[in-house]
Amino acid sequence: MHVIRAAEAPQFQLPGGVGFTGYAAPSRGSAGLCTWRLTVDVGHGGDAPHTLDRDEVFMVLTGTVQVGEEKLGPGDALVVPAGEPIALANLGEDTAELIVAVAAGFTGFMADGTTVQPPWAQ
Repeated sequence: MHVIRAAEAPQFQLPGGVGFTGYAAPSRGSAGLCTWRLTVDVGHGGDAPHTLDRDEVFMVLTGTVQVGEEKLGPGDALVVPAGEPIALANLGEDTAELIVAVAAGFTGFMADGTTVQPPWAQ
């Protein structure tokens, strides 16, 4: 077993008010699954859509968000199949928090064609 303590989980911040707290990942004891907590500031509008080469699951803890055409609230989950465009917006008046899960080793494809393997998932 591998414990990831909240105080020791790596933190990452992107411009525009999106933060990541890394939990399960290959570097933190999970060969097959990545999970992270995603925080989305009030007013964050959808960035240009990106895609992944694996299914991605969003589970809303707090707030109201929109992923693509789907509006989600606390307790809702959304499975985005590999290759489907993903753009996230915070529709509420508070910071939204989600847990995200995806198979380890995934590759993301940004709208401009750039490929990424984000540090919170390594």
